[in-house]
Amino acid sequence: MKDKVIIITGSSSGIGKATAEVFAKNGAKIVLNARNENQLNEVTEAIKKQTKNSNIIAVSGDVSIEKDCIKLIDSAVSNFGQIDVLINNAGISMRALFSDVDLSVIKKVMDINFYGTVYCTKYALPYLIKSKGSLVGISSIAGYKGLPARTGYSSSKFAMQGFLESIRIETMKKGLHVLVACPGFTNSNIRFTALTADGSKQGVSPVDEKNIMSSEEVAEHLYNAIKNRKRDLVLTTQGKLTVLLNKFFPAWMDKMVYKTFAAEPHSPLK
Repeated sequence: MKDKVIIITGSSSGIGKATAEVFAKNGAKIVLNARNENQLNEVTEAIKKQTKNSNIIAVSGDVSIEKDCIKLIDSAVSNFGQIDVLINNAGISMRALFSDVDLSVIKKVMDINFYGTVYCTKYALPYLIKSKGSLVGISSIAGYKGLPARTGYSSSKFAMQGFLESIRIETMKKGLHVLVACPGFTNSNIRFTALTADGSKQGVSPVDEKNIMSSEEVAEHLYNAIKNRKRDLVLTTQGKLTVLLNKFFPAWMDKMVYKTFAAEPHSPLK
């Protein structure tokens, strides 16, 4: 991955930040992106110092806004001349029953998780095809199994996976590598910033953050999957079992998923 140009959306924290660190450590040229410009600049400087890699730039922007995605891709090309990997990592979650949720919450989740991937991919695709590079979507087990009280989140990840699968088939004669990565529960801030029924952030995590996979571990798996041009990446034992068992015992898995999420602290499931 030395001297490859990598764009990572949602890279000011969590999986995106950890992935940027791994690629930078291995000599890649990195384009970091997030909405919070100050935080993004701080992370960029920290990674430069930590990895002794000066080929890192920050391009702030909101992936749910098409012109911000155009700016991101144009900045990568104007600074580094090419794009080798696009990692669509920016994402947001939600936690509320569909009967209670304001529909603006569903739209916001779809705009960031799905349309953010669509916009960035649209403008990066010609460069990725030229470099025979990698198009990556950071999805979720929620993209394989609909999760209760996460209707918007599951919908966005199912949509992302279908979109990327279509792109993979459309470009299969052009040398493009497409990876769908599903980390499972990962130690990041996505649950703290998840939206509630009225669109406010829930501010707390319903899972024990100390006992789940770290962002750094996910980043190492992701780096290796991109380097080895894997088709799919499903992480954690729970995630792998969910995907496997849902193929053969979907009705039973419905009950297991309900039981698991009903047991969460302050679960909205009655």
